[in-house]
Amino acid sequence: MLDEIHDAGIDEVAVVISPGDRPAFEEGLGAAGSRVNYVEQAEPLGFGHAVWSAREFTGSDPFLLLVSDHLYVSGAEKGCARQLVEIAESEDCAVSAVQSTHESSLPNYGAVGGRLVSGRRGLYEIAEVMEKPSPTQAEQSLLVPGLRAGHYLCYFGMHVLTPQLMSLLGERVTEAGGTGGVHLSGALAKLADRERYLAAEIDGRRYDIGQKYGLLTAQLAIALDGDDRDELLVNLVELLATERK
Repeated sequence: MLDEIHDAGIDEVAVVISPGDRPAFEEGLGAAGSRVNYVEQAEPLGFGHAVWSAREFTGSDPFLLLVSDHLYVSGAEKGCARQLVEIAESEDCAVSAVQSTHESSLPNYGAVGGRLVSGRRGLYEIAEVMEKPSPTQAEQSLLVPGLRAGHYLCYFGMHVLTPQLMSLLGERVTEAGGTGGVHLSGALAKLADRERYLAAEIDGRRYDIGQKYGLLTAQLAIALDGDDRDELLVNLVELLATERK
């Protein structure tokens, strides 16, 4: 993950953690941990609240946000984060990476609806944001021309966001008053109303290691992307051909 971030040209990194978790992170990161700032989220009040907890770190600058339980495998020479950062820089606005996702996986992700930017393949003006919509809600509000039937643009777990997002999260934190969760998707929906906000299909795949067999799927994807692809495929075929006893 750190290599992904630094390849995108970003030198300052912060990780939002729960109180008392810093020693475990430092041990896991080893020497690479010296490049990381730690921000404690005092209470588990939602993903949006966790992002807002880093407001002093991000300050008045745009920032790259990555979901910690996702692994990213690029299909291009450039990493996924670098692709996204370059789009945000060229468009000079907030951009979220998205991935065409089958409706069966909608309960796992936030999703967006919008229209294709004229003359730009895979780049969309966001008009609607919904957190884990049902297939019926998605069909009613999130259809995007050009996608396969039953597929929607779901968040990739990677965003380049503007300081306005922190302001919107602050409003939601104040409204919640510490009594409930603050979700990122709600603030992103407001962001689409306040300023230009795009969704970009980048050349790569995200793998949610928090899902059932998610870590296994991610490991297989990474291995198949490497030099030992043929050997791995042979081993998988042999494994599948083995009769279960």
